Amino acid sequence: MRSSRFCPTALLVLAIPLANAAPPAPPPVAPVKPVTRDYFGTVVTDNYAYFEDLKDPQVQAWMKGQADYARAVLDSLPGRRPLLERITVLDKSQVAVFNVQQRGQRYFYQKRLPQDQIAKLYYRDGLDGAEHLLLDPAKFGTTAAHAALDFYAPSWDGQLLAYGASLGGSEESTLRVLEIAGKRTFEEAIDRTSLSVVSWAPDNRSFFYFRYNEPTPDMKPSERLYNARTYRHVLGEHVKGDGDQLVFGHGVSASLDVPVGQGTYVLVWPDSPYALAVANQNLDQNPSTLYVARLDSINGAATPWRKIADVSDEVTQFQAQGEYLYFLTSKGASRFKLARLPLAQPDLAHASAVLPDSAVVLTGFNLASDAVYVSARDGAITRVLRVSADGAKQQEVSTPFTGVATIASTDSRESGALLDLTGWTEPERLYRYDPAGNATHLSDILPLPKIDTSQLTSEEVLVTSYDGTRVPLSIVRQKNAPRDGTRPTILFGYGAYGLSYDAYFSPIFLAWIERGGIIAVAHVRGGGEYGEDWHRGGEKLTKLNTVFDFNACAEYLIAQHYTAPKYLAGQGASAGGILIGGALTWRPDLYGVILDLVGLTDTLRFEITPNGPPNTGEMGSVKTEEGFHGLYAMSAYAHVRDGTRYPAVLLHTGANDPRVDPWIIAKMAARLQAATSSGKPVLLDVDYDAGHGIGSQREQTRKLWADQMAFSLWQFGDPDFQPQ
Repeated sequence: MRSSRFCPTALLVLAIPLANAAPPAPPPVAPVKPVTRDYFGTVVTDNYAYFEDLKDPQVQAWMKGQADYARAVLDSLPGRRPLLERITVLDKSQVAVFNVQQRGQRYFYQKRLPQDQIAKLYYRDGLDGAEHLLLDPAKFGTTAAHAALDFYAPSWDGQLLAYGASLGGSEESTLRVLEIAGKRTFEEAIDRTSLSVVSWAPDNRSFFYFRYNEPTPDMKPSERLYNARTYRHVLGEHVKGDGDQLVFGHGVSASLDVPVGQGTYVLVWPDSPYALAVANQNLDQNPSTLYVARLDSINGAATPWRKIADVSDEVTQFQAQGEYLYFLTSKGASRFKLARLPLAQPDLAHASAVLPDSAVVLTGFNLASDAVYVSARDGAITRVLRVSADGAKQQEVSTPFTGVATIASTDSRESGALLDLTGWTEPERLYRYDPAGNATHLSDILPLPKIDTSQLTSEEVLVTSYDGTRVPLSIVRQKNAPRDGTRPTILFGYGAYGLSYDAYFSPIFLAWIERGGIIAVAHVRGGGEYGEDWHRGGEKLTKLNTVFDFNACAEYLIAQHYTAPKYLAGQGASAGGILIGGALTWRPDLYGVILDLVGLTDTLRFEITPNGPPNTGEMGSVKTEEGFHGLYAMSAYAHVRDGTRYPAVLLHTGANDPRVDPWIIAKMAARLQAATSSGKPVLLDVDYDAGHGIGSQREQTRKLWADQMAFSLWQFGDPDFQPQ
């Protein structure tokens, strides 16, 4: 949901009470105020519809009471503090590096050192050059809220930087510009640029960016993050953006049919005379509508944009180089194919295949001056292929170990690529691939953590789902952990937007595994593990396949004696809230614990939120009968039943969440608390200095993991976690 990958979120931290302190007072009970709605003849009753007004003092007081109670209960668990200390030690062993962008031989990257709460932005000239700190988001924060860097875009000559930062995880960015040599900040301050896509022109003095419409008193929440339009900004002119030339978007030109959606943006490259205009549903790699024009012809609403791809063409990734456009498409190729076409004659029907559809799933590509570098998934393994521009020559890039290899960055004007390599039991590494010597060299941008992983093992199995579909399941554990049905286990799942839950190494997982626990990941339909068919098998009317696949993986772990229901926790976040909410309502008997983080559980009402309309392409719309039936089936909130013995549930939300409004989780908590007959806790945790988890501080992330693990071990009966 607006790049809805799993993002661990944060927690409001209060003082930790002594283990023998008096039990906290019960949480407030939410009054029932039924509202009925008729959807195409189906009447749905919503007992907590009034929660949708988060400004209501009664709702605010209820949420604060719930948050205080959850905090008190979690902090009273005796084992939580030492567990958090262990998580902190493990997490501090690893440096995090991400979002690498190359401009010539200058590399920009976000990096979080062990002592950092939030990632900072650095650069270096050459991979072996000296490291320079460029931006420290902590300096943008206030006493009330921390700050985070939401996006950044260096100019093509690497001398200027456009970036957006926001407070408290809100992602409400203001676009600013920094001169790198002197670290001088320009006067530019353009608001309403949340998650903006910034693309510098080759002149390195102007750039394209998108901006949301200015809110009005009568604007509906669902219109706030919708139909953003693209502007051209010249450095030093119209420093607040007002007056910038409007060049693309829905309604900009009466002669151009631009579909509605969350965002439109324009992309340009330093080695191509063309500009590409993009309209898509939610700023993710969903199929886009593409338009092309020569860069020198861009002239506001009069720009002669030419449509070259529609949503039905299923184009998901694209980049121009010289006279050619390279793109990935799933049309007629469920596992994607890579193709190219001349932009002077952009006829998609006559594009030439660089890599045709095959047994592997093409997950992404980057252009360099010597070749096209392509990530290709084959089961649990992802490799990088080096392919000539016409596809005639191909080779696999050799890596030091087999795992998940992806392209961290390239520059289309330079040869070679920076590769990212990791696995369930292999810490992440960055390697520079040199095509001249056909060799990889370890980069010290990302130092290896000092962690012993020799006792870890991972397994990849296939689980038969209810309809015979074989679902991949990853299992990570200690090599000597007995399969005796008593292992505390957390089963993760997501299954949306065609995003895959690829293997990655997390030191924090060790805090769980070294206690004899198991980490498992269900690669359910709705994700992209087997390409676009796998994605379509778990969206809209087929969304329940996502839930049933997850439950099948839970059943497998139990049947094969890895664990038992009373030792099994299911976890889902964001769009994974559909999965975990469905697992809870369909099979409450399968789980001892449910962990629901910023989860989408009320899909029937999601469309009225600011982030709802951009996601109708993935989930459907209540405005159509077919869409309603799909959304009703996947709505966990609508299917909570009174008198059901639900497992223990920990729900978490961030008060500033712009992706899944906090009232969605709040309604789910109130409904479960009223309905459950098991006597097991249903806790609602609220972090008032967080959003969806994007930009959360490192300490917040650690505490959230400690809460999830401690809550689960408490409910599993671990004696170290039983309150006195």
